[in-house]
Amino acid sequence: MLSVGEVARRAGLTTKALRHYDHLGLFAPQVVSADGYRWYAEDQLATAVTIARLRALDVPLEAIRALLAGAGEDEARRLLTRHRSALQARDNRIRRALHSLDHLLNHERGVVMAMTDTQPPSVPDERELARTLFNHTWTLLEKESRSADEDERMIHTAHASRFHWDNVGDDQNRAVGEWQCSRVYATLGRAEPALYHARRCLGYADRPGMEVWLMASAYEGLARAQAVAGDFEAARDSRSRAVALAETVGDAEDRKIVIADIDTLPIP
Repeated sequence: MLSVGEVARRAGLTTKALRHYDHLGLFAPQVVSADGYRWYAEDQLATAVTIARLRALDVPLEAIRALLAGAGEDEARRLLTRHRSALQARDNRIRRALHSLDHLLNHERGVVMAMTDTQPPSVPDERELARTLFNHTWTLLEKESRSADEDERMIHTAHASRFHWDNVGDDQNRAVGEWQCSRVYATLGRAEPALYHARRCLGYADRPGMEVWLMASAYEGLARAQAVAGDFEAARDSRSRAVALAETVGDAEDRKIVIADIDTLPIP
């Protein structure tokens, strides 16, 4: 038999966590002695290691409970895919906040002036409407638990933003709009439209006068769509192109944003 301290040490958990999991009925010891000491069987160590590994990935306890209860391959994949989507949304939200903070810190009029700038007009012009729809799409992308209706709304707002950029934007705006449409479909696991919009983004990014970061982002978007389609060989090639281009981006902030996106690609 192994003591709670020994299991904690060998599994990479804490004794406090093991006691907590016992109270929740998630992972109980083999024996609890009369004086309250917990003792675990040797063959329980593998379960403790599994719990530690999943908790290190921030998998919720209820999902871990289902996995330990003997969820089949399909159910386990569904649970972990849902958790991955939540992490991706959280990552999108954090990177957007970091990007906004960088703009605030680098504002030419100073942080205080940037914080007190007047709000946009209550009735935005078409350019402002395109930006608002783009940002609302990101808000939905960042949401950890979207409903089916919100998934549909996210598709519509991405396309609406892209439509307005077609009227009032330039090729860079159009490329970014196509990139966002592809990202939305990739997030929803819809390979065909994700690939379609990723290739359109690449077409705009390849036009004369476009900046390198845009081409790097285009290949990142294409790699993401190819991964969703299960074409990992093509996805790795596109990722390599994205990395090579990102390394040549002169602006440090633009380079950081592109590389952060590349780092989230779901490519084995």
